[in-house]
Amino acid sequence: MSIACCLPVVECVYCLACARWAWQRCLHSGGYDSETWGVASAAEFEPVPRLCRLILSVYEDDLENPQWAPPGGYGMEPRWVVHRRTYEHTHGHAPTYLLYVDHRHSDVVLAVRGMNMAKESDYAVLLDNKLGQRRFDGGYVHNGLLKAAEWVFDAECDVLRDLLEKNPGYTLTFAGHSLGSGVVAMLALVAVHNKERLGGIERKRIRCFAMAPARCMSLNLAVRYADIINAVILQQDDFLPRTDIPLEDIFKSLFCLPCLLCGRCLIDTCIPESVMLRDPRRLYAPGRLYHIVERKPFSCGRIPPVVRTAVPVDGRFEHIILSCNATSDHAIIWIEREAQRALDLLVENEETMEAPEVQRMGDEITVTRAHDEEQQAALRRAVALGVADVNVPSTYGTFDENPTSEADEAAPLLSDSGRRRAWDEWISRIFEKDESGQMVPRR
Repeated sequence: MSIACCLPVVECVYCLACARWAWQRCLHSGGYDSETWGVASAAEFEPVPRLCRLILSVYEDDLENPQWAPPGGYGMEPRWVVHRRTYEHTHGHAPTYLLYVDHRHSDVVLAVRGMNMAKESDYAVLLDNKLGQRRFDGGYVHNGLLKAAEWVFDAECDVLRDLLEKNPGYTLTFAGHSLGSGVVAMLALVAVHNKERLGGIERKRIRCFAMAPARCMSLNLAVRYADIINAVILQQDDFLPRTDIPLEDIFKSLFCLPCLLCGRCLIDTCIPESVMLRDPRRLYAPGRLYHIVERKPFSCGRIPPVVRTAVPVDGRFEHIILSCNATSDHAIIWIEREAQRALDLLVENEETMEAPEVQRMGDEITVTRAHDEEQQAALRRAVALGVADVNVPSTYGTFDENPTSEADEAAPLLSDSGRRRAWDEWISRIFEKDESGQMVPRR
């Protein structure tokens, strides 16, 4: 009898939780996530549409006779393509990728395509992971994506070293979309830790551009490597960077999607974000985030796109948007189109100001310093939240075994001396002083 009486109460609580979750999701717009961020400059955003087109070119079998070229073409010279590796070459260890030397922009680019829904090997890469399975440089990463990146690095490091030696001063850029974005993010980490295999390349010459990225690294790694993975592109309502459910669980639950949504509803309602943030094994979108905003809630059509950028710690795209554009915003074709529109507007605005060449050079230096300061502030915030202190994780991943009160959660997780030691250690590993005594990223 008592159990029967409790059932209506449980049903009411569950219905209220679902209603609250749906109400918040229906009113939440993708633009709210970055409304406090700064606006990106044209100089730092310039490579994005160009690299999107290069990623699109990976899908072509013959670049001399392209079939799916965007308006204006790919903007690349087929004779500068070093080679293209398909699934037959990688034997399913990694997606198809292309190695290209961009002499116009002094750049050696390795571009990786997105997920091929018809290839079982791509699913195997995504499913090869468990929460907290793989450690890397004091943090956690997606095991399958790291293994794919290590395979690509072992296969291409000699070629990359030769290209960098033949073209001194060129940057090394990894670019990818969707599944490929996770692979290139891991490639950037592997390259930094194996610089001697690339001829001793400086850290500042290694870059990564991850388009519509998957969550592939823990928060401390995402913040620490924000100077390298410096352009993670998030279209307005893209679902993948917002999906904090492990990728392997998504694909395992495709045939029980209502169950997955119900579970997510209860977790979002009952578990505070601060508790989930403190799990060191939880994966996030990597690096510095760039958010393209080109829609407003309750408005018809699109607005001129605005590009916002930051290195956030908390509030790092934690909410799935209930939007009819959640999947279309993930497409590389739309990202390239909107990124080009945004870049054209940025260039037009800067040309209207008619800044002289000397001032533009000064602005680039200012942007670099601002990014360094922003990364240091993010590191301080991460230390204050206890992200740097990798404690023994709880049994249930994002659940805390010893729930605390809100006052305890708001308090620092480390003592003053412990926080200072952790902060000094992070700073010494990531930054160094130049001749003028300024703190700059370690090369």
